[in-house]
Amino acid sequence: MNNHFWLLVVSGLFSGLLAGLLGIGGGTVLVPILITMGYSYAQSVATSSLAIVMTSLSGSFQNWRMGYLKWNKVILLGLPGILTAFLGAYLVGQIPKYILEAAMACLLLITIYLSNLRQKLEKQGEETTRKTANPILSRLFTGGAAGLLSGLFGVGGGVIMVPLQMMFLGEKIKLAIQTSLGVIMITSISSCLGHAKAGNVLFSEGIILGIGGLIGAQISTRFLPKLPDQVVKICFYSLLLILSIYFFIRAWHGYLLR
Repeated sequence: MNNHFWLLVVSGLFSGLLAGLLGIGGGTVLVPILITMGYSYAQSVATSSLAIVMTSLSGSFQNWRMGYLKWNKVILLGLPGILTAFLGAYLVGQIPKYILEAAMACLLLITIYLSNLRQKLEKQGEETTRKTANPILSRLFTGGAAGLLSGLFGVGGGVIMVPLQMMFLGEKIKLAIQTSLGVIMITSISSCLGHAKAGNVLFSEGIILGIGGLIGAQISTRFLPKLPDQVVKICFYSLLLILSIYFFIRAWHGYLLR
């Protein structure tokens, strides 16, 4: 870890900046960075989960202290996520690495689409989208999808949960983000425990990333929103696109060498 200390610090800060600016978990960026640094896929996913536990606990506590956290909504989404997060952590050891890396590349591209979709929904203002005929099944699906992503890819799942809550449950953007963070707290703990049981978590690295994420989120929420939204969006999407191409190349080489 000594060789990577400052890179871990910067990575944690960067993920926190993105979380504060765009309302997404840092795992989307942390996992590719950790893999690029030479850590295995399983270690990268597991360690990212530990960092997300720290940042989501802090954010959820802040929301709870200010009276914004709706525990009934969090629990309904979080319970299926606990089970699927363990499933995702188990599947990491069962699926060939090149398939996981190709899936990560696809997830990065989906993240671009869903982030755009969420912004379009947010621009609708007070208008809510149509509710599904079966909100219970919608909550089970939304929470379950977030948990599976957390276990498989080490991401919080917020980029999936926020637009799904708005589309299927008619939630407004602020409530969807606050609920999503609470669910991420639950699913990331479950995912981290599953990976810790398999011996994949690198605790020192995860703590450094988590502390960096906490600091980065504080900075971004106070200062960086002054940056033009278009500039932030272009930089973020460009990064995701480059990382997606990188993972497709890794997956292709892994497929050829299997």
